[in-house]
Amino acid sequence: MTKQLVKKLSDAHGIPGGEGSVQEIIRAEISPHVDEIRTDAMGNLIAIRQGGPLKVMLAAHTDEIGLMVKYIDDGGFLRFVTFGGWYAPTLYNQRVVVHGKKKPLFGVVGGKPPHAMSDEERKKEVKVEDMFIDIGASSRKEAEKLGVEVGSEVSVDRECVELAGTRITGKAFDDRVGVALLIRVLQEARTEHTLIGVFTVQEEVGTKGAKTSAYLLEPDCAVAMDVTFPGDHPGIEKKDSSLELGKGPSITISDANGRGLIARKKMVEWLRAAAVKAKIPVQLNVGKGGTTDATAIHLERGGIPSTVLEIPVRYIHSPVEVMDLQDFEDGVRLMIAALKGAPDL
Repeated sequence: MTKQLVKKLSDAHGIPGGEGSVQEIIRAEISPHVDEIRTDAMGNLIAIRQGGPLKVMLAAHTDEIGLMVKYIDDGGFLRFVTFGGWYAPTLYNQRVVVHGKKKPLFGVVGGKPPHAMSDEERKKEVKVEDMFIDIGASSRKEAEKLGVEVGSEVSVDRECVELAGTRITGKAFDDRVGVALLIRVLQEARTEHTLIGVFTVQEEVGTKGAKTSAYLLEPDCAVAMDVTFPGDHPGIEKKDSSLELGKGPSITISDANGRGLIARKKMVEWLRAAAVKAKIPVQLNVGKGGTTDATAIHLERGGIPSTVLEIPVRYIHSPVEVMDLQDFEDGVRLMIAALKGAPDL
């Protein structure tokens, strides 16, 4: 069940501002399990299950890093801007999907070939502004006839597949893994509290949907569900991240050196106590870089006690992210166990 759900969400396309196809999958999965589903003015998908007076907000963002067409040149090549935190060499030579007016079109991200580069050029990082998308069109007129225009959304073309053991790889695990986690919790959790599941938009470009939805909904506390990078593979050290795949989900104590979220201690204690009681492995995370929806949520309406439940994922913000399914299952179990109780706010 989990592999199929994560694959379905990972393979779907939804850059910031274009999350609709992902939300269609979510609606189908959660409709029988909540009392109300609606979309707010920002585009967030909000699911509510009525319960007691304590309102618990669970948030996961539906968008993935992507691109947008900004110009079509005379030769039919598409110039673009990036949405979200791309590392340029990761993007170079990727296959992409251009979501035109008429139908999706395949394309490739091209640039100057290494054979034509000088020795000095080869030493430098390829820049986004030197790249373009080749959809096979021979002119601007042909590209426009195919349905491409300024503002067309572009996402990476990559399929989620299995690796050895319980590990899988795909694109957009940040944060379709969190979306899948929230779906499972809404399907399976039994709690006396009012649950507010918010599938947020535009997290990758400024946690925008989390900010507006938290202001609108006024929850008593919140848990964002996201991914974070571990320090268990070559090229990174444990001093950069002590997390490991296969050792359980992580609870965020702080991120971005405290400039993002410093979690309310009572929220962290709530999740830790639930993990201990249910004998679920859990890791603690103090992050140096990167923020989540919780950064925006915890500053709304005079302050909303918040933390983050994260699944360790290797190579985040790339098309080949890697997750251990057991960490995911333990994350589901942990949130379900926690919702049997409540934070001591």
